[in-house]
Amino acid sequence: MRKTVLFLGTLLAFSLTAMADEGMWLPSLISQRIGDMQAKGFRLTAEDVYSVNQASLKDAVVLFGSGCTGELVSDEGLLLTNHHCGYSYIQRHSSVEHDYLKDGFWAMDRNGELPNKGLTVSFLERMDEVTDLVLKGYREGMGEAQRDSVVRVNSTRLANEASDPSRGLTAQVEALFYGNQYYLFVFKVFRDVRLVGAPPSSIGKFGGDTDNWMWPRHTGDFSMFRVYADKNNNPADYSPDNVPYRPKKFFKISRAGVQEGDFTFVYGCPGSTQEYVMSDQVRYVSEVSDPQKIALRTQRLDIQKKYMSQSQAVRIQYSSKNANVSNAWKKWQGEEKGIRRMQTVAKKQAYEQRFKEWAKGTRYEGVVEQLGEIYARRNPTYLAYEYYNETARAVELLQFASAIQTRLRAGTSTNDLIDSFFKDYYQPIDEEIFVAMMTSFDQHVPDHFKPVWFKEQLAAFGSVEACKDYLYSHSLFTDRAKVEALTTDDLGKVDQDPACLAAASFAQWYSEDLAPVIRATAAELRVANRLYMQGQMEFEKDRTFYPDANLTLRVAYGQVAGYEPYDAAYYRPVSTLKGIIEKDNPDIFDYNIPQVLRDVYAEGGHDDQPVCFLATNHTTGGNSGSPVINADGNLIGINFDRVWEGTMSDIAYDPAICRNISLDIRYLLFVVDQIGHASYLFDEMSFVD
Repeated sequence: MRKTVLFLGTLLAFSLTAMADEGMWLPSLISQRIGDMQAKGFRLTAEDVYSVNQASLKDAVVLFGSGCTGELVSDEGLLLTNHHCGYSYIQRHSSVEHDYLKDGFWAMDRNGELPNKGLTVSFLERMDEVTDLVLKGYREGMGEAQRDSVVRVNSTRLANEASDPSRGLTAQVEALFYGNQYYLFVFKVFRDVRLVGAPPSSIGKFGGDTDNWMWPRHTGDFSMFRVYADKNNNPADYSPDNVPYRPKKFFKISRAGVQEGDFTFVYGCPGSTQEYVMSDQVRYVSEVSDPQKIALRTQRLDIQKKYMSQSQAVRIQYSSKNANVSNAWKKWQGEEKGIRRMQTVAKKQAYEQRFKEWAKGTRYEGVVEQLGEIYARRNPTYLAYEYYNETARAVELLQFASAIQTRLRAGTSTNDLIDSFFKDYYQPIDEEIFVAMMTSFDQHVPDHFKPVWFKEQLAAFGSVEACKDYLYSHSLFTDRAKVEALTTDDLGKVDQDPACLAAASFAQWYSEDLAPVIRATAAELRVANRLYMQGQMEFEKDRTFYPDANLTLRVAYGQVAGYEPYDAAYYRPVSTLKGIIEKDNPDIFDYNIPQVLRDVYAEGGHDDQPVCFLATNHTTGGNSGSPVINADGNLIGINFDRVWEGTMSDIAYDPAICRNISLDIRYLLFVVDQIGHASYLFDEMSFVD
């Protein structure tokens, strides 16, 4: 076993040969990339980027919540992230009387900062390669179940040993390269994070769904929070006695601006990529899964927008929900088109053919064919599962009823669940979505995959519309007073409620019919992909390999650059306030800027005020809110998106067209000062120019 691990360690060492600006690199191994970074203009050292012995840039970066990144910009815990990352928390504090989504929010002193229940930020303390320790006890010839058991037991032990709840330390072991390598990540998690400021959505979401994933972009996508700690600077639950956190490191801010060709560096927590999958999976994503999900979400978005346009209250209720549905919907469209444009399936097929020729007579012979056979068995069932996710699980009433049922059975409080549901629930939207989603489910899911209960209900009522009428008129979960009155003594009644029956029938169908196939094929895919990954690395010893994203801290570097989206057109890499004024339209919600911004612009001298910029950094979901850093390690922007034509970078990176979109830090400062009148915040920031 020792010989195998050593072989894998050699195999997984990162090459110094960079392929354009592709790559999401592990910070602890940045010394193996620093030469290339410095050759491209970076002026710091590897220790400046990542160190466990001294303060480094990693100590100013956090995992914000469970799916974004943030960065500290003062020695008093002031934190920046995207507006869309903080959106749900801004929305929770909003009401018709205090519409912080519409009007923005600015705490004019520490007492005005708003606490956010459940929001955490996590600092990476250290990351250690632990492959030998995780595989200790595993021997060649063991079955996959035995290997999984060894990995699980060892990983749990390592994580427990590294965790210390009294100091806010949590740890986890993550598999890289499909389980060919393992890393231990230790985080310090802070639980008192307060809202400091956010621009109005007409700035923070300017362009809305229309401009989402697009360039040129003019979105002031930022929000500001503050991390609090106890008096010993340790993580603590919210308390009025807590004080601003004093970080090991925070970013200094550069107002020098960016020019095409400037070095850029993104430090963040990318979520998920599939750079090394075979052609059959890419074909499924681009030709089957994405088109089906796009069609379903188009229906949901149209229904939500219809009602949101008719009522300010409904708009507030559904703004966050609508944004969540829309984000992936538009990303999938760009991904599908990009994969087709790059001919990724054909390119992977050609690569696989070369691999198969090379693999003859080796332990890798037949692995490509094996993967293809597994995908062929998995995909029909997996598509039914994706339909379940996008249809039955999109009906709010069903999910609410099931959640209350679970709480009652466990004997735990339902008050918070009831409050959050009815605060942001509008039944006509849910009813219309039920009809649209269940109709699509009936039309597109083969009969042999459909739940028996669903077919029986449809036969009994005659139509989805009639099913809807019965469900919403007979379920007690549409009535807040009735739900609040429920106790554990009412479980019999709850179990027979039509909403609970519907949710339970779909869940049972998934559990009994779909999950066994998905789990079994997933286990087979893990083994085959692990072998295929090893084979790819041995087949191409000179190729640069970096691990797929998994929401752990990574480094991506590149340069400010425009791009050519189609023939005879070139997009310059910087947008300005002039472009916002050109798009301004009071009759279109997404482009109706606040009057104060019009007034400031009318004063003159702001045509060239930078707003956003493009760069070649390899990013994905989870990088939202990531600091964008210049060659000297100073903050120049906040990453918030990618260009639509390049969203296939989760599967295939194209250096000619893949661009990340960032908010220029100078526009953030402009908005804080001119729109929020909160320039007092600048007093705690450090500017380098």
